[in-house]
Amino acid sequence: MADNPIEKLHEQEREHERERLRAQEEKDLEVESHRGARPLEGYAGGHTTWTGAQDDEAAARVHAGDADASWEASERQARLEPEPHRIDEDGD
Repeated sequence: MADNPIEKLHEQEREHERERLRAQEEKDLEVESHRGARPLEGYAGGHTTWTGAQDDEAAARVHAGDADASWEASERQARLEPEPHRIDEDGD
């Protein structure tokens, strides 16, 4: 450590910050060591009947064609083709 009082203060502050970060890292590692569902922030104590299977079912329906649509869009972009024009219900 330096003889300068200001440098000593700065070194102490850095050491306190390192200790704080170490403590936070230990807490993070402790939490991460436990497997399981993570509650939503703010709803940790709430009870629900929603299941992970419901999420999976909804995602399967909503995103069923995403991979194919993405592949087709990539192919069009590679060939520099314009995006297909969608016809609205109004006929536009």
